[in-house]
Amino acid sequence: MLKFQGKLALITGSGTGIGQAIAKRFVENGASVIILGRRREPLDETAKMLEKIISEKNSGASVRIFSGVDVADEAAMNNMFDSLSKDNITIDYIINNAGVSGPVTCFANASMEDFKSTIGIHLTGTFWGSVQALRVMKEGGKIITISTFFTEERPLEQRPYRFRSPYTASQGAKNRLAELMSWELTDKGIISIATNPGPVHSDRIYKTVYPKAAAEFMRVSGFEDLIPTEVDAANKELLPLLGEDEVVIKERIAKAAEKLANGKDVAKLTETFTNLLNKIQTIAEKVQNNTSHMIANKEFLSQGQVSESVLNLCDDEIAKILNGKVIPGDRVFYPVKPHIGTTTPGVNQPDFAGKAVVFTIDATDKTDAERVEFLAQHIEKNGGKVACFISQSTPKDIQEYISSKFHSHVVDIKNSEEVERWLNTAKTNIGEILGVIHITGKLAEGLKLTELTRAEWEALTEKFISTPANVAQRALEQFVPGGSKDPRLYKDAKGAIMIVGPDLPIGRKVTGTQRAQVEVFRGALRPFTTTVNQELSDVLKSQIRMFTIFPGSVTGSEPNNQRIADAFNFLVSENAGSSSEVTFCVDESR
Repeated sequence: MLKFQGKLALITGSGTGIGQAIAKRFVENGASVIILGRRREPLDETAKMLEKIISEKNSGASVRIFSGVDVADEAAMNNMFDSLSKDNITIDYIINNAGVSGPVTCFANASMEDFKSTIGIHLTGTFWGSVQALRVMKEGGKIITISTFFTEERPLEQRPYRFRSPYTASQGAKNRLAELMSWELTDKGIISIATNPGPVHSDRIYKTVYPKAAAEFMRVSGFEDLIPTEVDAANKELLPLLGEDEVVIKERIAKAAEKLANGKDVAKLTETFTNLLNKIQTIAEKVQNNTSHMIANKEFLSQGQVSESVLNLCDDEIAKILNGKVIPGDRVFYPVKPHIGTTTPGVNQPDFAGKAVVFTIDATDKTDAERVEFLAQHIEKNGGKVACFISQSTPKDIQEYISSKFHSHVVDIKNSEEVERWLNTAKTNIGEILGVIHITGKLAEGLKLTELTRAEWEALTEKFISTPANVAQRALEQFVPGGSKDPRLYKDAKGAIMIVGPDLPIGRKVTGTQRAQVEVFRGALRPFTTTVNQELSDVLKSQIRMFTIFPGSVTGSEPNNQRIADAFNFLVSENAGSSSEVTFCVDESR
């Protein structure tokens, strides 16, 4: 009997790539599979291949297809699991594999819609797929989540991935979500494991990620006599040509030059575009080569090797040992700076005279309001001015508490245009903005994340991931007007952004489940902060810095707001520019 004969695995994103390889490995070992994805054609082709293997193995297994299923689409996922439940199907394994590259650009230039879409596919897709799978999974079932090595190996070791901020945010949160599910699903006998397979041979990485990253390097600096917006327009025409034959490339470059000439000499522009495409290809190959040299044998994993590791994690005995773990299978010896600190270094108290600090506040309870009060008074007593923009979702009594003490407005801080408008108003009315401090609020007590509705979950990802990102991006535009379109304007620009929260729970008997719940959202903000800072310093050559401050400690002690004020003092000092540490757990001590 084959090892997985009589078992059923559901693999998301399984029409091509790693998902297809995993499905193939399962049926080779006797399992039946459910494959799903957005496009019918690759699923049909995959099913034919799998059914041939099943016939050869004579395992009695089956293949079931669900096409038109995007893991981010709530209705499509619900309908799929409704169908399985109606047919009394029980799955033994769900493999959370579906994903997209997401935008490959500096965070300052990224569309917030694309940002949210990437979070929706990678993080919410994984969450909702896992939660819905519980309806058709019995004790002993296993949830295997595939993440990436470019995020965080452990909470204290960040791996920034420039130009991929929404990707790193969602992947970091996925790792912590896998841990959280192991805690919350213990009573159901369900095992949850994540694996970070590292660089894998795939069309996505060669034809999309590396070339787009190379193209972004060109956009940031401009190329020959092309300004960044012209490079961006050219890249859209040129990138699809990679891999085409020379005749096609030459013809299409000439057409692109005619299309984008805008009064320029077409022959000269054709030559420039040719050079640009060659440069993009050279850089893409260099990025690939540099990554391979961080691996002992200089080889990326094959998709088959990844599928083998996934099947090993589905082994009953191995899975019991590794429940709740994130398995670092990447083999990449990545040069990692600290990035995570505890108390910030002490500095002389800055004089905030003539400067303004804006608070964006998504408060949960009275202690958040008291934190704002403490920090705002700290700014004011040292000469600065304060404006508070309070989210509409903040409880009314807390809105009134803050508004009674400081110049405040209740605004929709989820809305990019509204945040931008209010930041401009603050600059006009109270002066140059020194820094923006965003208060995330806390995770409510008594939740069980795996029992949340879809709307409740999305409210949390909005609160702790998308809204901080939205505020940060609008703050960057305030510090460097027009910088999203002309990144050269960032050089030597100054500004400070500080995200505060979410807090660890307080009390003498804080459970592992409570900490793991908060870590899901901290797990998004850590790699996000690290990645954005790497772009700001290494790529854009600016002096703008973004810190994330996580109050509270693993011992459940009360957070100290003075340490947060000290962190802001450090953030706006000259010393912050050279700090490799950008996330601080200010209440922890070593």
